Amino acid sequence: MSRTPEFLPLSDTAVRAVSGPSGRHAALIEDAFKVLIETPGGGVTVIGDVKGRAGAKRSIGLLAQRADAGADVAEADVRVSVGQAQTASGLISGKNVRRGAIAPKTTGQANYLEALGRHDLVFGVGPAGTGKTFLAVAHGAGLLLRGDVDRLIVTRPAVEAGERLGFLPGDLTEKVDPYMAPVWEALTDIMGAEQLRRRRDKGEIEVAPIAFMRGRTLARAFIIVDEAQNTSKLQMKMVLTRMGEGSTMAVTGDPTQIDLPNPRDSGLAHAISILEGVEGVAVSRFTASDVVRHPMVERIVKAYDADSASPPAPRV
Repeated sequence: MSRTPEFLPLSDTAVRAVSGPSGRHAALIEDAFKVLIETPGGGVTVIGDVKGRAGAKRSIGLLAQRADAGADVAEADVRVSVGQAQTASGLISGKNVRRGAIAPKTTGQANYLEALGRHDLVFGVGPAGTGKTFLAVAHGAGLLLRGDVDRLIVTRPAVEAGERLGFLPGDLTEKVDPYMAPVWEALTDIMGAEQLRRRRDKGEIEVAPIAFMRGRTLARAFIIVDEAQNTSKLQMKMVLTRMGEGSTMAVTGDPTQIDLPNPRDSGLAHAISILEGVEGVAVSRFTASDVVRHPMVERIVKAYDADSASPPAPRV
């Protein structure tokens, strides 16, 4: 297959942004699209096949626009540009999943995915619709499909909007499955129903309430603790200490949506306060600008944030 060189004229500012410190940015683009990037002066040369060059050019163009507008270009911005270029090209990312490219759509998401790949324990906190759980599930599915872990385990506290599992009809499985519906939907979207069924039947994928984690040691697993704002401090300590050899963990939650009777009992903020800065731990904080659902969701989140930050209205 021909690997034709193609020259892209860019400003010096854009060239520096595309190259990055010690060529790091260019290396990320090269790895994503299987091309070679050179900087002969006055621009960059992209060497590769037609498909690879097309994706790399899209990524480089996005970075050049950002740099020429006077904005800083960080590694996370490069990952976002690569993800957007891969999606536009119909390319498959490193996640071997049914729905195609799982790529970050915001800088916050890019930082989160990078943290998941580099740290043993990652907290993803922020408002609904920012992709905290979905990206963690996609990352875990990729690890499982590549054989980097033996199991993908997702757990949630059995408290939500004042309801508890005991009030749901049916046996244990019938009680748990509807409660875990958002996780099953994400797994189905990512892996496909048939592959999910096979791996669930083999015990490679488990979705269960946090109470089921007590007394276990989870080795060679990727563990996701979802809706963690509804864990108590004791539950949080218990589930964090389930990690066994070869395991990593993502803890996701929205501190503004605590459904516990006493919000001060939430284990999420407490865990972050004592673990942030500990070796192997990362905290990714999402904001309203990272919301990737309907545009109305971002406006709703911002309105609620503004309301919580304003002083209470005087009583009439």
